[in-house]
Amino acid sequence: MRKLTFLLVLTLLAACGWFGVDREEGSVTDQTADDERVIINEGEQTVFPLTGEINPDQQNDPIVAVMINNHQNARPQAGLSKADVVYEALAEGSITRFLALFHSDIPDTIGPVRSARPYFLELADGWNALYIYHGASTAIQKQVTASGVSYLNGSIYDNNGWLFQRTSDRKAPHNSYLITDGILQAASNKGYTSFKRHEPLPFDSEQELDGKPVNRMAIRYAETQQVLFDWKERSGLFQRSSDGETTIDAADGTAIGVENVLVIRAGHKVIDTKGRRAVDLKSGGDGWLLQKGIRKEIQWRNIDGRLLPFADGKALAFLPGKTWVNIIPSSVEVRFD
Repeated sequence: MRKLTFLLVLTLLAACGWFGVDREEGSVTDQTADDERVIINEGEQTVFPLTGEINPDQQNDPIVAVMINNHQNARPQAGLSKADVVYEALAEGSITRFLALFHSDIPDTIGPVRSARPYFLELADGWNALYIYHGASTAIQKQVTASGVSYLNGSIYDNNGWLFQRTSDRKAPHNSYLITDGILQAASNKGYTSFKRHEPLPFDSEQELDGKPVNRMAIRYAETQQVLFDWKERSGLFQRSSDGETTIDAADGTAIGVENVLVIRAGHKVIDTKGRRAVDLKSGGDGWLLQKGIRKEIQWRNIDGRLLPFADGKALAFLPGKTWVNIIPSSVEVRFD
């Protein structure tokens, strides 16, 4: 496991704290009083805030949030198997894009990297993350700059050899990759000398799950474009595939599997002639949470910028491990087997 340590560039942060969600109002509180099994700290050990797994080195580096291309010509992507959390949402047409959050394990190379979108910026902001993308329209770049979010725009460093590198095996815009060894230097050059601490997700490894058994979930974005999550009991993971092909990490061929799959319906609206969208990440709505071969109908809420699942007014916990979040409009069909 390689870690991104900011050494003298970042101020030392306090050990990760934890938060709970008020069961009645959904507000963030200092602790979860009524659920002693929520895993955040075990004794003196700290956990990674995005996975709930033990952080043996007490690492508290910034979260790196990277925009990753999901066009057919960009697959397979590099670095996805190392992401702690991945958000998937539509960009233009029926093609999705990923915002991958890296913290517990930083791969050497991530990508291909694509342009910014405001709703992905919102998600990065909810984690106090360093937002990394390659290019943006003039209007969107103004939003990024005005947001106060720490960011690195790959178009400024295009193919410079130490932060972004274009490969010869693919054509632009599907060939620009982030070189993570350069993040320290780029952040320092921009004056990013400190980051806020990361409040962890609620985790529970011993929770009793209720819901319906599920072997497969299919999210159909178009006639020939769909995402599948197949339950693999042997590994305890939901394995992702896209358009009939298993999603793998180009770096080592690892199949992408996660402990938690959260699917939420949110308002989508096309806002320009390019087909760009606005996505409502604030109003909440319905969805599903998949864990251990069980699917549960949920309602999601935005709590301080994080999209969290609830049922009957109570916050639900994640299993320690990796999480994939699909944000879909009401028109997209979801099927379960």
